Amino acid sequence: MKLPAIKGFDEEAFNKYLKNTGWLMFGRILSMIVGFVVARFLGPISFGDLSFADAFTAIAAAVGALGLDTFVIREIINDPSKKNEILGTSLFLRLGVNLLLIPTSIGLYLLFHKLSDKPGEPLTYVVALLSFAAFFKSFNVIDSYFQSQVESKYVVQVQNICVIASAIVKIILVLLKLPVIWFAWALVFDGFILALGLIIRYQLKGFKIFEWHFKKERAKSLLKQSAPLILSAVMVSIYMKIDQVMLKTEGSEAVGIYSAVAKISEAWYFIPVAIVTSVFPALIHARKTDHSRYIKRLQNLYDLLVGISLPVALVITFSSSLIINIIYNNRFPGAENMLPIHIWSGIFVFLGSASSQFLLAEGFTKISFYRTAFGAITNIALNFWLIPLYAGVGASIATLIACFVSTFYLLLIPKTRGQGIMMLKSLFLVTAFQKIFKR
Repeated sequence: MKLPAIKGFDEEAFNKYLKNTGWLMFGRILSMIVGFVVARFLGPISFGDLSFADAFTAIAAAVGALGLDTFVIREIINDPSKKNEILGTSLFLRLGVNLLLIPTSIGLYLLFHKLSDKPGEPLTYVVALLSFAAFFKSFNVIDSYFQSQVESKYVVQVQNICVIASAIVKIILVLLKLPVIWFAWALVFDGFILALGLIIRYQLKGFKIFEWHFKKERAKSLLKQSAPLILSAVMVSIYMKIDQVMLKTEGSEAVGIYSAVAKISEAWYFIPVAIVTSVFPALIHARKTDHSRYIKRLQNLYDLLVGISLPVALVITFSSSLIINIIYNNRFPGAENMLPIHIWSGIFVFLGSASSQFLLAEGFTKISFYRTAFGAITNIALNFWLIPLYAGVGASIATLIACFVSTFYLLLIPKTRGQGIMMLKSLFLVTAFQKIFKR
């Protein structure tokens, strides 16, 4: 698949980094469609229960990632001869932490269930299963290796096979009209087959996972570097998922309706992740060799992501009722009022994904943490105020504001203010018009 070149990027390099985006989109779109089918089948209450458990465990899962993904990529690029040590140390760290998080998540849920005003039926088994599913994400270190070699195509192949298998399983569950606990088991299956697929793909490349080894000094080094990103990842997870957790006080139906809206809004969030992950090695290379080219590539990246997210937000805003009717057959009352608000969060998520690569490249990990913490605190505070007043609509407003303040927090810091201004130029199409009038 040949993608169009973008001004500021070398055409050959850009197509090399992004040529697998089409296949990635296939997998994500299939997963998105099946997710809509599952939501429509389960309805507001059961889908709300599943979504609450997923959101609750996702916050803990963010700890289990240990913020290592991008550091593993950087370490392998800088010292390829230590590949087995880097990957082995990262894997063992993740496995150990994720095992501890399973009983921790269950315990925290039981406490939340006891304190909740409107707890509904206990979801202990669902939470336990989804906590176990997060354990398999430890093997995503293999994904990081392939990214470091600009060979993400192998990961995309594995992901697509797993998505197809997952889709078949979930459709069977829908046809059999099975209860929500079976869909929790399906998510465990998703995590298992993806981990297994990554291991097999790595072995087929001629490498041996059993040659990986743990080194205490490497573990200390990785954890020291990634510590701010662990907290940052937790904060990201909080301000992306806390709405669904806090909405549980309004009942499972409120969670289900809001989650159905979020599933539409967030269906596109894989796009910025795919793009920024693909171009990250090119950004690092440009930073080392040509700083002006590095800045130009960042500006073009911001322009590209706004150019994708803005039209999506506009189209969905003016057709929200039709979209809700087509996808959910109006099984989620009030969703059409939330979607035109929630969808605009995507623009700031897109820009935040790109600017996070700048922060990482420059070593501004503390700033990365501070801005996500600022967004998370904003979201929690607004949810406490808006959810009792407007339920899901209030949660949508809170998410939108939180995403905005988190992304443009960079304007408050002198050494990152330039990037904040660059993002504003992209957001208000200043650089886009400049390019048009230069032609």
